[in-house]
Amino acid sequence: MTNFKPYYAVIFSSRRTEGDNGYAEMANRMEELAKRQPGYLGIESAREEIGITVSYWDSLNAIANWKANTDHLFAQQKGIQDWYTWYKVRICSVEREYDFNKESSG
Repeated sequence: MTNFKPYYAVIFSSRRTEGDNGYAEMANRMEELAKRQPGYLGIESAREEIGITVSYWDSLNAIANWKANTDHLFAQQKGIQDWYTWYKVRICSVEREYDFNKESSG
């Protein structure tokens, strides 16, 4: 058994406005910036009618610091003004994980 340490997930669910309006460039910038933040562990994202991005962090303090990052605050404002018709943020504690990966077996 591995030495699992609980961590946190920030689940950002959203519905976009029409058009890009600079969204893709900013999303890429924010992902690169997040990767450099202390406590960042990873990110997963999918978009269809509703977009879901889950970022992973080692502590609630790391999440608070990311939320307060000046560049991230700017992106949040742009999101409200230009990119989203709706969004919701959920912060969860991950107590356990397991996976299946057919690509890495045999």
